[in-house]
Amino acid sequence: MTNPAEPTGSPLGNEGAPDGAINVAATLSQIDETEMTGGSARDRRRLKRLVGRVFGDARRGAQTLLTPVPIEPIAPVPPTAVSSESKLLKHSPFAMGFYGAIGVLVALGLASAVMQVQSILILVVLGLFLALGLSPVVDFLARRRVPRGLAVFIVTVSAIGIIALGFTALVPILTEQAQSLVRNLPALLDNLRQNRQIADWDQEFKIIDRVRSFLTSGTLLQNLFGGIWGAGRILANVVFSVIMTLVLTIYFLASLPSIKEIIYHLAPASRRPRARYLADEIFSGVSGYITGMFFIVTVASVASFIYMNIAGLGQYSLALAFVVALFCFIPIIGSSLAMVAVAIVAFATSPTLGIVTIIYFLVYQQFDAYVLYPNILKRTVKVPGVLVILSAIIGGALLGIIGAVIAIPTAAAILLLYREVVQPHLDAT
Repeated sequence: MTNPAEPTGSPLGNEGAPDGAINVAATLSQIDETEMTGGSARDRRRLKRLVGRVFGDARRGAQTLLTPVPIEPIAPVPPTAVSSESKLLKHSPFAMGFYGAIGVLVALGLASAVMQVQSILILVVLGLFLALGLSPVVDFLARRRVPRGLAVFIVTVSAIGIIALGFTALVPILTEQAQSLVRNLPALLDNLRQNRQIADWDQEFKIIDRVRSFLTSGTLLQNLFGGIWGAGRILANVVFSVIMTLVLTIYFLASLPSIKEIIYHLAPASRRPRARYLADEIFSGVSGYITGMFFIVTVASVASFIYMNIAGLGQYSLALAFVVALFCFIPIIGSSLAMVAVAIVAFATSPTLGIVTIIYFLVYQQFDAYVLYPNILKRTVKVPGVLVILSAIIGGALLGIIGAVIAIPTAAAILLLYREVVQPHLDAT
């Protein structure tokens, strides 16, 4: 009889056999021996528990062997950001030259387009400046519970009435003076022969006869305006410019609040309050300058009107006052041009009156330069005197009279941006 504690080995040996199989064989041999010995019921229960435990271990072992090892899931990895521009294109001289040539062509095209519409752009800028100058009057009426549309209508009709009144007074005088000059021209040319030196030159070179033939042959009109067709084209351009400026001014004046809001929203939301402040400062400066110029021109024209009625030029006073108002809008040289225009008419009336007129305008220029101009515009246009002169000269050279008019508020806006934007940045660095 074999010992239950030492189970018989398999013919294949214990090596390489599973642990569950060895335990099952040993348990069966113990059951056989127990049945042969006729063990008690207690021993049979113990054997049953042992068999259950053994088979349970075998089942768990089989499950362990048959269950696949879980595979760790692969975490997604975002793609690596790779620049779409290759180093060859980034640093290639050919690519740089190609893109540079495209940029030059685009810049030339834009410059050509701007030059083609330069006259229209000038009218747009002039209309915007005039609207900013008239906006304080519209805002004044709007604060008195007058609807903005009605306020714009009142201001526009008043401005058109003043301009129409001035031209109504000016055109007849210009026509009369031109006709008088044509009638008296031969006599004026003959009077030149009374001068001995001019008479000698005329006898040798026929100067007076050539001047008379030049003035009466129509060559003067041809050279000045390019003939009748050229004069008509100039007149049509002037009428078109006046109508376009008037229409643009009315449009800007009526929609100025919405235009300002559009300009404000061009800035990022984080910087919009600062942009609104700077834009309001620029608008108020331009508006204050134009409004101040209206006041200065009004004072100059009214003073000239009063002087001419006192001095004996009452029949020309209204037209000449309108001429003074037009010239005084031009900075620096406007008052001098007005003085020359009025002095010519005064000298035609009397040499003494011409001299008195020049003295009057010289005195008024001092009052305008040292009293009127600084007190009215010192709070709106903070531009040094040298920059006023330079800006007026540069603006006149670039855009003519309109450029000279808008040059000073433009310089004031540039100086404001320098003080509020550039200078703080320079101080912080």
